[in-house]
Amino acid sequence: MTAAPLWYHRLGHAAAAPLRWILSWWAVVFFGAMLLALALSPSSYRDARTRAALARHTWLDTAPILLGFSMLAALLTVVLTKIVVVTARSYGLSQYALEMVIRVLVLELIPLTAALFVALRCTIPNGAALGEMRRTRQFDALRRRGIDPLAGEVLPRLLAGIFSTVTLAALSCVVTAVVAYLAVYGLTPAGLPAYTRMFGHVFNPSVSLIFAIKTLFFSLAVAVIPMASGANEDIASPSSREGAALQGLVRMFAVLLLLESVSLVGNYY
Repeated sequence: MTAAPLWYHRLGHAAAAPLRWILSWWAVVFFGAMLLALALSPSSYRDARTRAALARHTWLDTAPILLGFSMLAALLTVVLTKIVVVTARSYGLSQYALEMVIRVLVLELIPLTAALFVALRCTIPNGAALGEMRRTRQFDALRRRGIDPLAGEVLPRLLAGIFSTVTLAALSCVVTAVVAYLAVYGLTPAGLPAYTRMFGHVFNPSVSLIFAIKTLFFSLAVAVIPMASGANEDIASPSSREGAALQGLVRMFAVLLLLESVSLVGNYY
């Protein structure tokens, strides 16, 4: 008599798990769409407090990590270029070595690494901070003062995360292209015609479009999902600040993996 209710409760909990998973993802999508609509609305930037918060978060989420990530991209480029070039020469395929480096680094690794770097450094901590503000009723205090928490606290962090990801990816791709040329040809301009021809062959219009769309969606994923997990009480876990960060991390990794898989299919199939 006592085992049946427990068995029934466990079965009901397991059966409801897919529904809760679907509802949680729908809440993330809806919350993200609401934030993006708010970001595209000119009225969101009329408040001086919102503009000041946007400038502050953009600076704090981009400037401190820009130099370090560029140096990391340059070091990764030198190491990978040397490995690929030496290996290709041993097999008589040196003419394809630099093209493979550009495809692997610029097209795939650098945008993904930039998105993960910004997420771990900026957007996930910002999402956890928003979750803490929500749990301590600071959002309610802002509403009583006539301030919209979404426009005043969430939107600046969201836009700063998008800007930081795109900036890091764009600058690091330029650094990677320059360092890869120097690692193969040195300081001589003799290799510029062959290098630019190879670069144009890699970045044809379809690949360039896929690269731009992938970078944009990477930036949206690492910005929207942690903010939604932290600020939306229908998504975030009420237990702890670390719980909100973990939820955002898991969802974000899943979306990044899906986007990277789709881009690979678009580029090579």
